[in-house]
Amino acid sequence: MSIIKTKERVAYFNGNIVPESQAKVPFRDRGFKYGDAVFDMTRTFNHKIFKLEGHISRFYNSLKYVQIDPGLNEKEMVEKTEEVLEANLHLLKSDDDFWVGQRVSRGIDLVGGDMWDTDGGPTVIIECMPLPLKPRARLYRDGIDIMVPSTRRTPPESLSPRAKSHNYLNLVMADLEVKSQDPEAWAILLDTRGFLSEGIGSNIFTIKNDVIYTPKEQYVLGGISRETAIELADDLGLKVIEKDIDLFDAYTADEIFLTSTSLCICGVRSIQGRNLLSNGTAAGPITKALMNAYVDLVEFDWINQYLKRLENS
Repeated sequence: MSIIKTKERVAYFNGNIVPESQAKVPFRDRGFKYGDAVFDMTRTFNHKIFKLEGHISRFYNSLKYVQIDPGLNEKEMVEKTEEVLEANLHLLKSDDDFWVGQRVSRGIDLVGGDMWDTDGGPTVIIECMPLPLKPRARLYRDGIDIMVPSTRRTPPESLSPRAKSHNYLNLVMADLEVKSQDPEAWAILLDTRGFLSEGIGSNIFTIKNDVIYTPKEQYVLGGISRETAIELADDLGLKVIEKDIDLFDAYTADEIFLTSTSLCICGVRSIQGRNLLSNGTAAGPITKALMNAYVDLVEFDWINQYLKRLENS
């Protein structure tokens, strides 16, 4: 493909790579009207996409779950994603990185059609956007404060959390509730049974007596960063158990950390206002070991990539 360099980021939009300002989704698109769409998101490390094939595999599981055919196979989706990144790299500073994502909706409703009539097939978008490195830099100095809202996570009996869909209102309402109390806090929801589940794009891990615990995948979106943390723990000889975790487990944990696409791994400082680490550090020893192992895995010091933003603030 011939790359045309522009001053504006470009995106793949229904078969063509166009400037972002031209990638306009009609208001009758079902992704906008009903949240009838799925997406996935990874990031680059030193401008190289992390575990793209794994993310695309999960993306296609979501598509299969909601019965949408994007019109591209997995190999083609990987190739188009790499093309979009390549077309945007010249806009990226040497010490910055991108989120890279794919979004597919069921398409545009036919006017006057029934619930399932669409016009023109699915809407397919592949995009890049800069990671929020500066706004999140302090999390690696101070640690994350998490709060548990009254809003509960949608149960798998209603909609499987294992599909990464545009139906984020449940998570958004929970986050709004938490941020009304503390604008800097991150929400981690309980499920309808009273166990910790997840937040917007983040998975939770607790550590007690050198054993790592994380909620069962049936009740959460199994993040690729979550999966990576489990693999790294195994490499370090640490035991990881997937189980139901309640607030007692969290309050009495030795350490807690979150994983997400952008954060990778980040230590938790407090939960519900209760400080976890008495020495005031942002992460405990096991969390730090996992973070360092993550740096070694991707061969890029993403921790310093965040922290040096503090020096420039």
